[in-house]
Amino acid sequence: MINYTKRLDHGLRVASIAHDQNKQYRRGGKIPYIVHPFGAMLIASTVTEDEDVLIACLLHDVLEDVPSSIYSKEQLKSDFGERVLRFVEDVTKDPNLKTWQETTLSYLNHLKDSAQPESLIVCAADKIQNMTSINIDYQNVGNNIWDIFTTKSKADQIWFFGEIYNTLKTRKCPKLLLDNYQKCFRELKDLT
Repeated sequence: MINYTKRLDHGLRVASIAHDQNKQYRRGGKIPYIVHPFGAMLIASTVTEDEDVLIACLLHDVLEDVPSSIYSKEQLKSDFGERVLRFVEDVTKDPNLKTWQETTLSYLNHLKDSAQPESLIVCAADKIQNMTSINIDYQNVGNNIWDIFTTKSKADQIWFFGEIYNTLKTRKCPKLLLDNYQKCFRELKDLT
């Protein structure tokens, strides 16, 4: 059960405003971006009441997708503390890498080797929400769904989500999240 505090509300507002000011919507649609981090937070709340983890779920894409002129790493640390910042940084892809392959391998290696256990909850919730959205959106656009991704390849997405699952399993992510992840992943693989 989520203990809805002023701090959690502030995280929701910051994420909502930052993504809105960056004119972000969910890939392939006109759905406000906040639906994604809010969904990730709800998924994470099935295994933790840790407010820092739930706030990190709300803010998990801010450093990666929102210019620092809108909301910066320093603001995040000032607003929510070092712990939330660490969780968000653990699930933020390196913007200095050029290709999808480099970025993805760096992200996976960080999750495997040095991400905090709580960050794995954020990662799992993020990916479960992403796969759920893909599975839903596929019903409307079919195989065109893959065009919204950098490589435009279903095989690349299946590989990526599979590698994330293997990492989460190896790093002993909570079983409830692993079971949910596995269910969404099976549905994703079955899309034709």
